[in-house]
Amino acid sequence: MCFGLLCCVALLFWGAGSMDTEVTQSPSGLVKGKDQKAKMDCVPKKGHINVYWYRKKLEEPFEFLVYLQKQDIVKDTEVFKQRFSAECPQNSPCSLEINSTEAADSALYFCASSQSTVQHVSSS
Repeated sequence: MCFGLLCCVALLFWGAGSMDTEVTQSPSGLVKGKDQKAKMDCVPKKGHINVYWYRKKLEEPFEFLVYLQKQDIVKDTEVFKQRFSAECPQNSPCSLEINSTEAADSALYFCASSQSTVQHVSSS
């Protein structure tokens, strides 16, 4: 049995304005209980067809999750395949979903429309 914060998964999203990446993420924060779905949206920079999803756990480096180009997943990881899904429907926000949340999912989630943005952020 879980009590209080031990059952919560805190998902935070890095807003785009800080790095002039021109992506928009929503919601800005999300708290979910164990075994729930959590969905995050990302609108890439106008004209960009790529979306990269990363997460940043406390005191750990950025962790790549998935790379989408248009509506297709180009590259993903074993972590992603276990409980995540992602899509980028035409004329809609791209999304990342955790199918069944766990405490280990507590992290800062970051989307980018270019790989160079991610490399710049992770090196600073």
